[in-house]
This record gives sequence, C-alpha cells and structure tokens, in this order.
Amino acid sequence: MRDDVLAHSSATRHEKPAWLQERLRWFQSLRFGIILHWAPYSQWDCCESWPLVPEDTWARGECKPWVERGKDLERFQRDYWNLPATFNPTRFDPDAWALTFAEAGAKYVCFTTKHHDGFCMWDTQTTDYKITGPICPFHTHPQADVTKALFDACRKQGLAISAYFSKADWHCPDYWNPETGPTHRGANTLDDPERWERFVRYTHEQIRELMTGYGPIDVLWLDAGWVKGKEDLRMAEMVAMARALQPGLIVANRTVGDEFEDIVTPERELPEGDLGSPWEACLPLCPDWKYVSGQTPRSAEEVVAEIEFANRNGGNLLLGIAPMPTGELPPAQVDVLRAIGRLRRTGV
Repeated sequence: MRDDVLAHSSATRHEKPAWLQERLRWFQSLRFGIILHWAPYSQWDCCESWPLVPEDTWARGECKPWVERGKDLERFQRDYWNLPATFNPTRFDPDAWALTFAEAGAKYVCFTTKHHDGFCMWDTQTTDYKITGPICPFHTHPQADVTKALFDACRKQGLAISAYFSKADWHCPDYWNPETGPTHRGANTLDDPERWERFVRYTHEQIRELMTGYGPIDVLWLDAGWVKGKEDLRMAEMVAMARALQPGLIVANRTVGDEFEDIVTPERELPEGDLGSPWEACLPLCPDWKYVSGQTPRSAEEVVAEIEFANRNGGNLLLGIAPMPTGELPPAQVDVLRAIGRLRRTGV
C-alpha cells in the first residue's frame, strides 16, 4: 500500500458473468475486513518496500525521512534485503489473531503474502527469499509457513480469505536486474524477452502455489497497478489458471481498471456514490500500514463510523492492522479491535 499512489482506478464497467455477479454480491455482504502488512520490514520504522526505489526515495533532490543508514541509499538497500536474517517472530499465534479479528466483527482477512520487495511469506519453491528459507531464523518453527497457519486459523473463525500479492518483485533479477541499476518502480528487464518471460513464469508459478496449497481462497488481491501494458503478465492466462484451481475466485487487479478488477480498492479515502464496481475502502488503523513503534491507533468510534459510512454507500471497509516483528498484534490495536466489536454489537 502507499498513500501517494493513485487511490483507485477509474470506474470502468465490465460485464461480469452471472456466477461472478453472485460472488460479488456475497463479497459486498461481508462489509468489514482486516488487511495485514507483516514481513521482515516490520523490524524497522521505515515504510514497507518503497524506500528501495531511488526515484521515490530521492524526492525533489532530498532524501525522504524514512531512509535510515545516514541517508546512504546503497547501504539502506543492502541492509533492507538482509532483514530476513533477523526476522524471528516466535510469538506468532495465528489462532489469537483470528479470534481477535472475529471479535472485532470482521468477516474477512487480507494478508500480504508478498509485498513489492519480493519476500515471500509462504513456503514457495520459486525462491529462497522466503520465511521458510535458510536466511530466516524462523524457518525451523512449526508454523514457519505463516500464510498457511493464518489462513487455516481464520477459516476456523468463519473468516473469508483474501490473498494480497504484489505483481512487481524488486528482489527478483528478472524484474529488477541489479546489473543495470534500477531507478524506478517498474521493471528494467523489458528489453530482454527471455528474462521477462522467466519473470512471467515465476509469477504464474507463485500464484499457482497460493491457489493450490493454502485452502479455499476467496479473493486474489493483486497490487502494483503499474504492472500492465508493456509489463505484460498474461493476465487472462494467469486468472484463468487461478480460477480453475479456486472456482468462484474474485480478483482485485487494483488501480488498473481492466476486466480483472472485480472490486475497486480506494486507498485512504471513503468514496461516495457509484464507483462502477463493488468496492472496499482501505484505511490503516495507525498512520502507517506496517508496524511502526510508538504510533497511536485511531479510536474505535472513528472506525465504526467509517464502516457504517462505507456500508451506506455500497462498500466495505478494509482496516489495516500492523503486527509486530515479534509475531504479536500490538496491544493498543487489539484493544481498539475489541472495542469496535463491542460498539457494533451493542452500540456501547
């Protein structure tokens, strides 16, 4: 997520088959969900993924404040890529997380299986840059495949599953070739058809893994909306494959406005009126999407008002919760979630 990216796509209408229209009505009935940004970047107070991009970091000739390491971007990038070596969330308790979300009255959970930095929070066979890889001390833990553990725990609480997946991957050399010095968020490998084809196959295989080994998936939530046009992932082929494995799958190809953007995902805003598609407004509970020490969450009253506003206008609210690097949910955020549930049940 990022607040200075286009908030949502244009409200482009695409005719949906009857089965998908029914699924979208079901999605709208959920009303309230939770989105989780959690990965090795949780250990630092900087923004997730984005400081790795030179043109986004050096804005107007000045280094943005989230860049640590003495404003040395090369050093920052090197240390950021090595964050998995110290990521050991031994207090991760997926059942406690899922119970808290259910107590808040949420009906679905969206988890970041992979953000733009390319670190995989599931046991992928496509790369060792993953939570179950030898680089990460947590890889020997019984619940090291945190995506599987969390999805299973959420289903036990009756929560629907939305899998966040970044189409961009800044760690993969077939998307960002480090030898040619990537400077912007887009791929720098498009002039090499063989390399780009490897990236397309890599992406399809990661989606295949998530659609086969992780139980029923309700929504495939694709981020990195700039991956389109020349950055052709063969979306029709990829979505057809995903839906063959997960019948009834809803796709959020966010900010693209194509036939695969089944739901629209305005970020950090509550829209009014018809957006041309079912929608969910994405707002974090704290100022940042990921955990940043010392941040104060917004009040339960404010969030409940946002849920009610979104629902009155035909949308859902997707609330950003930021787990700690220890694997725990921040106590202050847990308190707000429980208060949201009480307010929505009793009005008190």
